[in-house]
Amino acid sequence: MAKEKNIRVGISIGDPNGIGGEIILKSFEDPAMLEMYTPVIFASTRLFSYYLKELGLSAKIHGIKSTDDIVPGKINVVRLLQEDFKVEWGQVNKHAGEVAVTSLKASVKALKEGVVDVLVTAPIHKESIQSDDFKFPGHTDYLNQELEGESLMFMVSENLRVGLLTDHLPISEVSKNITDKTIKTKIGTIKESLKKDFAITRPRIAVLGINPHVGDNGVIGTDDQDKLIPALEELREDGNIIFGPYAADAFFGSGNYKNFDAILASYHDQGLVPFKTLSFGSGVNFTAGLSHVRTSPDHGTGFDIAGKNEASASSMTAAIHAAASIYRNRMMYERLTENALKPQSRKRREY
Repeated sequence: MAKEKNIRVGISIGDPNGIGGEIILKSFEDPAMLEMYTPVIFASTRLFSYYLKELGLSAKIHGIKSTDDIVPGKINVVRLLQEDFKVEWGQVNKHAGEVAVTSLKASVKALKEGVVDVLVTAPIHKESIQSDDFKFPGHTDYLNQELEGESLMFMVSENLRVGLLTDHLPISEVSKNITDKTIKTKIGTIKESLKKDFAITRPRIAVLGINPHVGDNGVIGTDDQDKLIPALEELREDGNIIFGPYAADAFFGSGNYKNFDAILASYHDQGLVPFKTLSFGSGVNFTAGLSHVRTSPDHGTGFDIAGKNEASASSMTAAIHAAASIYRNRMMYERLTENALKPQSRKRREY
């Protein structure tokens, strides 16, 4: 059997005043990780040397001038930053946001050029990254601009996958952003992702209602009756295995989520609160629907524990494993579909 490819994992550092550097280094303290993956961190050796010293970590970094110098089996740190950055643990400031955006842009460029196979992003602070040159509420929106496809925020763990119909929107804006097109596009993206990225042949997808109790037949709003239910009926008529809409309040507590391959939530907290309750520390934020694979830990910058060597790397490690698994599944899916489309030669039977 051929040896499995050592996957190049591009890593953006997130907010340098947070726990991003810590969880990246902790993930690769285990030598077994470097046998499977080649990390390529877009930052600076000076910054990561500071993290190692201040946090007392045992990982060993390898500074490189450019991605041409990547060495397998090493924690490669691309010397990206042109000036020293002074870490102020747990503080929100514009300079930190600029560093985070610089790292993100460089890592996405490397992903698009095929220098790295997948991208894993450490957490950013949504306020500090805002500028005239970067006006995105988060990673997903930026990646949707930079990569081909239609992005979907897909939270995944071993036993649970939750996609979002709307994501970073004020609750007052949710209903007006749910349209027939949005519903069908998001469900189509989930279905394709489950097939290509998770090797599920016939995905079963559950959808959560927009209003409490799915509107109680119009008593608590008509959004479900006017928008969600008609779209789901059309999708079912087209052969999709879609269930719901379900009332969100009892769906997770009853364990009903275990009967499906994925759940589509109508808005951010409807999906993420139960997901993080059930999977925190092992969950992964995956941007489905795009031409390249990007994952991230399921938590934020951890400013309250930054610099204290208290951050768990479990979700970052899970994000690295998930990115590699999804990448391999996509490669396998492409090979299988290519073979299926090739004309089969027929040998003449001899009688």
